[in-house]
Amino acid sequence: MQSAGPQEYAEQAAGWRPHEGPNSSALQGADACEAAVTFFREYARERPEVVAMWAFGIGFVLGWKLKPW
Repeated sequence: MQSAGPQEYAEQAAGWRPHEGPNSSALQGADACEAAVTFFREYARERPEVVAMWAFGIGFVLGWKLKPW
């Protein structure tokens, strides 16, 4: 089964229609952000061990580099 991309999730989630008007680029940016978050959540549901390892790795490196002493 092929998983859908972030644009398809955004379209399904909010009944997506192209934005028109003076602030259309800001609204499309919000749609892109929403699509990315939706895609990440779906990816995390499909592969929780990969997301957990990335979170552990990023936390380890940040904790190592930003230690207070």
